[in-house]
Amino acid sequence: MLVKWIRCTVVDRRGFERGQRKWAGLPGEPGFRGQGGGWSRQRPGVAHVFAFWESRAFYDSFMARSHDRLAAAQSGTFKDAQVRLFEYRFDVKTGFEPRFTDADLVRVALCRIHEERVEHFTLMQEKVWNPAMAGSPGMIRGMFAEAPEQEFLILSMWRSAAEHGKYRTERIERLALRAQTEADVAALSGDIVELEPSWTV
Repeated sequence: MLVKWIRCTVVDRRGFERGQRKWAGLPGEPGFRGQGGGWSRQRPGVAHVFAFWESRAFYDSFMARSHDRLAAAQSGTFKDAQVRLFEYRFDVKTGFEPRFTDADLVRVALCRIHEERVEHFTLMQEKVWNPAMAGSPGMIRGMFAEAPEQEFLILSMWRSAAEHGKYRTERIERLALRAQTEADVAALSGDIVELEPSWTV
């Protein structure tokens, strides 16, 4: 599965949200699996959209045919768009599917890993981080995905901000020590996204 992550700064909120609704046409596209997104809780005016496709071939075909027509409605409503593509590697918890209707919050982390530490980082993700996240009340589902240049995306969906907050304060420092995260990670950025139900396709 291919994962597309778009992050942008919105300059015309009303126009952007109106344009966002035009993406409702996506389910007719071959290979389309789901799309959702919302607003950053930490950076005012920053929007995130996550789209899922069965494969790169289906995605490329969509980009060549229908994308520009659907995207035209949002032209001029945002700036600084960053688009990244990732290949799904494995679930965090079990049975990941690109559904957004039962979650309030998405936590997204982008990690750039030292080349010689990629294997260790991936193993720690499976053995240390995944069980901890999967065992957290309120964590619904998640996934781990990879891009070229040793970049990894960790996406987790949460029932509420309060439940995500509990996981963060209680566990993260202890887990990071156990997983030797500092030795693996060259750069780390992320965000907490409050999902906007009307953006779910």
